[in-house]
Amino acid sequence: MQKRTVQRGRPAGSTTFDAELAQAFGAAVRALRTEQGVAQETLANLAGIERSHMGKIERGEHAPSLAVIFKIARALECNTARLMSEAERRFQVPISVPKP
Repeated sequence: MQKRTVQRGRPAGSTTFDAELAQAFGAAVRALRTEQGVAQETLANLAGIERSHMGKIERGEHAPSLAVIFKIARALECNTARLMSEAERRFQVPISVPKP
């Protein structure tokens, strides 16, 4: 059995990007940032990510990784639960539960 090398990132042809979810998360980040009176560039610096990446996250053009979500929450001085709760509130997709 031959070992395969592990490659980072999504597999070629993967389409897991959810625009509505990314936009809801971005809106939550922007709301918390403006609530605190923090500039986008300042937040990016505090989170240790590029300002352009932060802009793309806030516009819903990029879905951040789990590590970036934690960095943003830390930079906003809130926990990830608050950040995700705000994103979930803005993500208005009804959840259907299958009936037995």
